[in-house]
Amino acid sequence: MANTPELVLISDADPEIAEFLAARLRADGFDTALARDGYQALAGIALRRPGIVLLEADLPFIDGLALTRQLRADPATASLPIILLGAQPSSADKIAGLKAGADDYIAKPFDPAEVSARIDSAIRRHREVRESSPLTGMPGNDRILRELQSWIKRGDPFALCYIDIDQFKAVNDVYGFVRGDEFIRALAECVYAAAGDAGAAPVFLGHVGGDDFTILCLPEHAEAVTGFLNDHFARRVRALCEPRDVERGYIEHADRTSRRLTRSRLPTLSTGVALSTVRRFADAYEAVAEATTLKSVAKSHPGNYVAFPEGRTPGRTNRRPVFWTNDR
Repeated sequence: MANTPELVLISDADPEIAEFLAARLRADGFDTALARDGYQALAGIALRRPGIVLLEADLPFIDGLALTRQLRADPATASLPIILLGAQPSSADKIAGLKAGADDYIAKPFDPAEVSARIDSAIRRHREVRESSPLTGMPGNDRILRELQSWIKRGDPFALCYIDIDQFKAVNDVYGFVRGDEFIRALAECVYAAAGDAGAAPVFLGHVGGDDFTILCLPEHAEAVTGFLNDHFARRVRALCEPRDVERGYIEHADRTSRRLTRSRLPTLSTGVALSTVRRFADAYEAVAEATTLKSVAKSHPGNYVAFPEGRTPGRTNRRPVFWTNDR
């Protein structure tokens, strides 16, 4: 899971300034490419796909502001981080640059260390936005894996809780995808609330995609977090389902193959919990595979089920069973 150095494209008409800045950025762990005018910058962006670009405001042929507007108007580069460089810019210059779509505006002469820090900050912000779920705003797969890997690398004990909604297909089939999205957002809110109610810290919350979520916490917090989560979600299900379905306890819908009416229980949660205190994981992928396997086992049981690995039950004993439910 090694990280490839981010490519910084520097477009400045002064080759000495560009080379000086590039040398400093390479020393700080970045890769660099240079362009002397707006046309070269466009070609470099198309060919090299940099992680961020630094554009001098007064570039030849296409100036920095015009180039920024052009990049923002192109779907392929609309989210590309852009920092403008200008010689003693006025407040009006900076405002114009930011309105054109730049993420930052740095005045010349500059401190190379500050430029490097601003680049790192801009890349980090854009990565977090790019990797976040558009539906819930929570970190997505790549961010989840990096966070989990960092816990493993540090040797910190952890519980990886992998959560999935049961009977979610019936929700989408009967209520439609808009209501389905409401269920997913509700689960995201429940994940936040459960972590807070359990006092779980440190904790990392993620949205894998669809109706799948993760909670990364200390092993001793896993039981409380998942218990609070099931309680919170059960209340939200009753609020989101139609009153008639809540009263009778199931959703009636047509089977996709036979088209016959079938009944599905109201949505519940299945959770698999991988514990580093039970098994030593070589990397994040092993931990995710373990949690996924346990989640699949939990899904074979009705209601809100949490599956722990053998050798660990909620009561912190070494007895079986490995499942527990808190249907209330």
